[in-house]
Amino acid sequence: MIGVIDCGVGNLSSVKNALDFIGAESIIIKDPNLVKSVDKLLLPGVGSFKVAMDSLTAEGFVSEIKNFADTGKYILGICLGMQLLAETGYESGITKGLGLIKGKVELFKSISLRIPHMGWNGIKLNNEHPILNNVKLKADFYFVHSYFFNTSSVNNILTYTDYGSEFPSIVCNDRKNVIGIQFHPEKSQKQGIKILQNFLSL
Repeated sequence: MIGVIDCGVGNLSSVKNALDFIGAESIIIKDPNLVKSVDKLLLPGVGSFKVAMDSLTAEGFVSEIKNFADTGKYILGICLGMQLLAETGYESGITKGLGLIKGKVELFKSISLRIPHMGWNGIKLNNEHPILNNVKLKADFYFVHSYFFNTSSVNNILTYTDYGSEFPSIVCNDRKNVIGIQFHPEKSQKQGIKILQNFLSL
């Protein structure tokens, strides 16, 4: 059973539809007390780091998510959900994140490239992980974001993506059970669906 956390800032239906498509049993979690009852957690999100963290804190999700990670069970953060895994975010001021993966979320700075980074782009392997099994890295994945996860260690970076310069597009913690994906796998066609299938199999 995959629990999809509703932190009030995301289109949960597209993620839920993708999970239904691959045959995954899933529920949308609005009550933090239900977190401990699922096998895996998925944290989707779009929008503001501060708004999302304020919502998770107010609803009592923060300690439950951290406790879940400590058990060694798998967590997948998507787009903003990936960024919330960081220690700190700098959108609309400085906000403390979940702190499950070392690093901070910073604004893209580019004179020549459009911000937000929006559209299709590829990924380049940095470290192996089962979530990337049989995924074609040269395929295009769908991105929409103005901020990126600046990790503290290259050991936590599974893939890079080039947008003027390279930034981490998939990250994980040291135990490899907390994974963050900057692009939207549920919108990235066959290769994105393969990533979700791999997550289901972890």
